[in-house]
Amino acid sequence: QVQLVESGGGSVQAGGSLRLSCAASGWMFSIDDERWYRQAPGKQRELVAGITRDGTTNYADSVKGRFTISRDNAKKLVFLQMNSLNPEDTAVYYCNADIMTLGGPRRGYWGQGTQVTVSS
Repeated sequence: QVQLVESGGGSVQAGGSLRLSCAASGWMFSIDDERWYRQAPGKQRELVAGITRDGTTNYADSVKGRFTISRDNAKKLVFLQMNSLNPEDTAVYYCNADIMTLGGPRRGYWGQGTQVTVSS
């Protein structure tokens, strides 16, 4: 079955950087749009950044200029480079992707999440 696995989370001081990765595995025909979401304690999950298969990107206003989403289609990887982190970026970060499986419909898949903690 299809799986998305995030890595790269951790603890960092304000002003620091982290790079998240999300690897897709399993039998699939194509990976279309991919996104990073985050959810802070007591808050709703929010979209952080998205990228289409051809590389068109979009960002939440709160991360524009600080975060960069990218992907490697051949390796089925999506990345989130996070710079100038601040405590408000503390959250569990989730990878989400629209995937078409062999013989199945295209649907969204989620990773298990990776914790990012930014201390002041």
